[in-house]
Amino acid sequence: MVGPRKYRYHSPLISGEWCSFTNYPWGRGPINFQPQEESLALETYATWARMFELQKYYSWIVDRFHISTQAYHKQTYNKEYDFHWLEERLLPLNFRIVFCTRSTGSFEAARAERLKVSGNPSQYNDLTPFIREQELMRELIARSMLPSLTLDISDNNIPAAVERVADWLEQSGGLYMPD
Repeated sequence: MVGPRKYRYHSPLISGEWCSFTNYPWGRGPINFQPQEESLALETYATWARMFELQKYYSWIVDRFHISTQAYHKQTYNKEYDFHWLEERLLPLNFRIVFCTRSTGSFEAARAERLKVSGNPSQYNDLTPFIREQELMRELIARSMLPSLTLDISDNNIPAAVERVADWLEQSGGLYMPD
């Protein structure tokens, strides 16, 4: 998805889901921080934005970023975070959002696959929160200034999904930084 594959390498991955604010698995980080950690979380986002600005020709893959933070805090604390300042910095860097969704009827099959690798399987006992979060994220992405692609992965066909993302990136000018 990052251009011609002339040699093997991986794009760097940044994830707000990493539990970087605690010293234990499934702890808090830039998505699920507690109110007293707000300044730490916002500084983390500002630092990432600056790193992207300094390395603007690199192909970053960013997982679970500011939209996830907005969704978590809306659901958990009924607090709305305005990340307009962050998107204003990401937009000139050609950032895009790929929103992977699934049909409501496909959540059970996805749960069965996830349970094979989950370290916290009890979180999947009730799928309703995941379905509600998907709808909230859809609303938040619709308000974003960043170009976005909504990608239905209900069929779990990952190779086809990758092709759709790569095609969209190519068609929308997302594979390279504009001069």
